[in-house]
Amino acid sequence: PQGAEEAAATRKRRAAGGEGVPAKRHGFTSVAGRRREMEDAVSIREAFTVPAEEGKPRRDFYGVFDGHGCSHVADACRDRMHELVAEELAGAAQPESWTGAMERSFARMDAEVTASGGGDSASCRCEANKCDHVGSTAVVAVVGEQRVLVANCGDSRAVLCRDGAPVVLSSDHKPDRPDELERIEAAGGRVIFWEGARVLGVLAMSRAIGDGYLKPFVTAVPEVTVTDRAAGDECLILASDGLWDVVNNETACEVARACLRRGRDRWCAEAAAMLTKLALTKNSSDNISVVVVDLRPRNHL
Repeated sequence: PQGAEEAAATRKRRAAGGEGVPAKRHGFTSVAGRRREMEDAVSIREAFTVPAEEGKPRRDFYGVFDGHGCSHVADACRDRMHELVAEELAGAAQPESWTGAMERSFARMDAEVTASGGGDSASCRCEANKCDHVGSTAVVAVVGEQRVLVANCGDSRAVLCRDGAPVVLSSDHKPDRPDELERIEAAGGRVIFWEGARVLGVLAMSRAIGDGYLKPFVTAVPEVTVTDRAAGDECLILASDGLWDVVNNETACEVARACLRRGRDRWCAEAAAMLTKLALTKNSSDNISVVVVDLRPRNHL
C-alpha cells in the first residue's frame, strides 16, 4: 500500500495539474529550454467537472499557458482556469452555448489577475509596479466523449491528428493577422514592426490574459471551436510557441503517430518528450510545453 508521504506527494502533483490522467491517456513535458526563466505552465485535470451528475458525460481539461514578463499570470491560469471553466460549463448544456461559457471563463480569469496585480507567486520576480506588464497565452481543451471544445487566446496552439493529418483547432493571435490588425487600429492602437510585428512595438501577440497596460489593444477574448470527435481521431496536441515556432503541424502529427504505432502504454508521454527534443534540436529559443492526449476509443487500448 502507498505510504502517507508518497500519497501526499501524489496529491500534490495532482493538485498542480501534473498527474491528473492515467499515463496511457495523456503525456506532457514542460521545460525552460534555452531560457533562463521558466514562464510556461501546464494544467491537466481528469473529469474536472466532478462531482458529475449521474448520466452526464465525462470531461477532461487540458491547458497550456505561456507567460511573458513573469510567470505569475501563467501560474494563476494553471491553478484557476479549470475551476472557472467548470463553473461556466455547468450552466451551458448545449454546444451552442459553449462559446459564451468559454468567453466568460477567460474574462473572469483576466479580471482576477488584473485585479490582484499578480506578484504574490513564490516564483514572481517582477517589480511591484510592473505586474500589469505581465501576461500569458491560454490554449484550453475540454475533451468530452463526443466533442472537443477548444478556446485560445494568444499564440499557443491546439492541433488534432485525424487519419494521419493535422486539423488545426485554434488560430494564432499575431498582431499582423489582418483581422487582428484591423481590430487593434480600430481601438486606437498601432502595430509596430520591431523584431516582428508587435502591439505598440512591445508584445508579439494580440490576445492574452493579463497585460493590463496594453488594454484594450490586447484582449483576453478567446476564439472558440467545437469539433465533433470522429473514428479517425488519434491524438490532440497542445503546445506553446516554443514548439510551433520550429515544428510545423504536419511534422508534429507524424512524430506523435510514430510513437502511437509503437504500441507502448506511455506513448503520449513519449510523443511529448520527442516533440520537445525535436524543438530543441531545431534551436527553439523559448520555453517549450507540449501536451499529447490519446483520442482513440478506449476499447482500442
